[in-house]
Amino acid sequence: MPELPEVETTINGLRILKNKKVIKVKVYTKKLRYNIPDYIHKTITGQRIKEINRIAKYILIKFKNNITIIIHLGMSGRLKILKKNFIKEKHDHLMLYFRDNYVLALNDTRKFSFVDVVETENICNKKYISSLGIDALSNKLSADYIYGKIHKSVVPIKQILLNQHIVAGIGNIYASEILFDAKISPLTLGRDLLADQINQIIKSIKKILKKAIRYKGSSIRDYRSFDGTLGNFQSNFKVYGKAGKKISSYEIIKIIQYGRTTYFCPKIQKEQNSN
Repeated sequence: MPELPEVETTINGLRILKNKKVIKVKVYTKKLRYNIPDYIHKTITGQRIKEINRIAKYILIKFKNNITIIIHLGMSGRLKILKKNFIKEKHDHLMLYFRDNYVLALNDTRKFSFVDVVETENICNKKYISSLGIDALSNKLSADYIYGKIHKSVVPIKQILLNQHIVAGIGNIYASEILFDAKISPLTLGRDLLADQINQIIKSIKKILKKAIRYKGSSIRDYRSFDGTLGNFQSNFKVYGKAGKKISSYEIIKIIQYGRTTYFCPKIQKEQNSN
């Protein structure tokens, strides 16, 4: 699944479309995770893009007529910029055609992505937006905020990091890497974390995600950037996907937590337990 670094990389590339006018909209597959709204054609055809940004893993394409397209890439979605003489691929479900021969295509083999069309002023009224926690890269992410959310929690910190209602933008790959960087066991319960550990987690969140953005994300299975290139942060993984290998002579193991795969090094990431 594209996580925050992949989404950030995508929107950085899509900004080449700023101020460009949509001249045609083609919906090839209406039913993705949800139906693409029928009114997408009339609301954005003839309109220019004002800005492109994100909230957590949601991509916001804002138009000058105060309409915004919200896109979530799901498990395998990607947005790609095509040019003249492109060949449509099987899983290209939505295409926006611009002047200057640019085309923006949503490609998704598994069809778990979704597209919504809203008035820009109503973005935060959408429940999937309003229910999000603080963005993982926001300056508002503080130790006091995290402590307030988890100080009574009997949920392991790995699962807390994946909870988009607490911290928005972190996915499974980066959660393992963040906790290794912080030297904290993914099994440690929220209530057992010490203040300095919470501060270290916040530092590691920002360090790992910013580094992943510099490497244009991680390409494990489906992810490619807007121009078709692969991300390269996977070459910097310390623990993810490395079960059985060693780091500083200590073995990395793989466990399943809440149905998700977790990689960590128990000798380096010791579990904190208040009992």
